[in-house]
Amino acid sequence: MKLHLSTNVDQLLFTGYGQDHVLVNGHRHETSLLLSARGIEIAPWAGLGFDALTAAHFEWAARPELDILLLGTGSRLRFPHPSLTRALMDAHIGLEVMDIGALCRTYNILAAEGRSVAAAVLIEPVAGD
Repeated sequence: MKLHLSTNVDQLLFTGYGQDHVLVNGHRHETSLLLSARGIEIAPWAGLGFDALTAAHFEWAARPELDILLLGTGSRLRFPHPSLTRALMDAHIGLEVMDIGALCRTYNILAAEGRSVAAAVLIEPVAGD
């Protein structure tokens, strides 16, 4: 699905998504990533699926400038164990878990409002690939 939003050209936003990819400013990404005002960060998210999440991934994402981290878990909702997300709670960073489409739409709205938001997108292989 394509998303359209009139924005600042310097701002990174999701411009589309599918079951096995996201588009950021028109560029296709087929691996898990973290998107924020800082940019697109692949490591340590590359090739990461939900079952491989560890506390270290959330510690890495916990940044003092963030208010909220959106976690996109693919086409269905899966919630990480609270012990994995402790670093976010300790840093007073909110966590919202959603499917990939909701993540893309929500991130774009919050970023356009100037909120301090990051999106961790988990892209897993599609069955049959």
